[in-house]
Amino acid sequence: MTDQLGARAQRLERVRGRMGELGVDALLLSHGADLPWLTGYRAMPLERLTLLVLPRDGEAVLIVPALEAPRVPDTAGMVALCPWSETEDPIALAAGLLGPARHAVYGISDRAWAQSLLALQASLPGAQFEAASRVTSPLRAVKDSSEIAALRAAARAADSVAVVLQSGEIPLAGRSEAQVSDALSMGLLAAGHRRVNFAIVGSGPNGASPHHEPGERVIEPGDTVVCDFGGEYVLHDDVGYCSDITRTVAVGEPGAQVRDTYAVLLAAQQAAVDAVRPGVTAEHVDAVARAVITEAGLGEYFIHRTGHGIGIEEHEDPYVVAGNDTALVVGHAFSIEPGIYFPGRFGMRLEDIVVVGEDGAIPLNTVDHSLVVI
Repeated sequence: MTDQLGARAQRLERVRGRMGELGVDALLLSHGADLPWLTGYRAMPLERLTLLVLPRDGEAVLIVPALEAPRVPDTAGMVALCPWSETEDPIALAAGLLGPARHAVYGISDRAWAQSLLALQASLPGAQFEAASRVTSPLRAVKDSSEIAALRAAARAADSVAVVLQSGEIPLAGRSEAQVSDALSMGLLAAGHRRVNFAIVGSGPNGASPHHEPGERVIEPGDTVVCDFGGEYVLHDDVGYCSDITRTVAVGEPGAQVRDTYAVLLAAQQAAVDAVRPGVTAEHVDAVARAVITEAGLGEYFIHRTGHGIGIEEHEDPYVVAGNDTALVVGHAFSIEPGIYFPGRFGMRLEDIVVVGEDGAIPLNTVDHSLVVI
């Protein structure tokens, strides 16, 4: 646990440095990924307030319901614990820690409940509130070595499930999408995930809906099947980090159009991976993938961004999309997942998680990228 404590101490230092650069007096962190990233504690989504009061200068204090206090991991003195009883007002406790609010600038969790924000605004008149992500997101997007190790372990566990899928050990033909989704979910848990975040199975025409909810449609010979699955994996008793992988498989020999389309998809995904290196922008990687598909005359069927950052949350910065001119740096972690979707007919997607290294992309998912026939 010493390594995790050291990493969190460095994160607190970096956060306070950025608060100083941006003129933010304190962060008020409740629900969302910032709290566990800094403290190792993931708050339950209760109506009772949990709030980390993190001033730019001074002691960090975690206000937590007394009944939840036993769940808070040791922070080695980096964060003071302030349990509150059922008869206390946690908003008043927070306001008391902050002092005079006039002209103060506070960053509050993007995922904080409106009820909490409204109560804090009422108790701290004259203060300015803004999204805490302005401070934390650029820092969280660049993973440290412990986070990369956790993402790598999560990816390997997800890969092991993809191998089982591609080997045909999970029967497809004659089974419903929901049954296959359940099998993928059980595989993730058996491979060590703490929980399953999603297990999308879109067969035949349903594969043209990128976020299709697996249903009772029975998979038939001739179908292409998009399987996109991932969950939360815990390494060394630390906070969970996410996996996310997509592989498209064919049930029986696919037709020429499916084969040709998949060849374009594979080329687009590989070109995007090859384009990753420090200094290029996130939107450049998106443009590279999109150009391959567009040049093949299929641009209108690529209907979403090329990728998203990943870490404690399955979707976070940096987003690989047109308009994001963020320059990639060593430690950025994100998906590369172009897709091609023909409404009412079929769809396909190919996704890996990569980390930016000194010399380019380091893929964390390495299972077969071809259109495997089951």
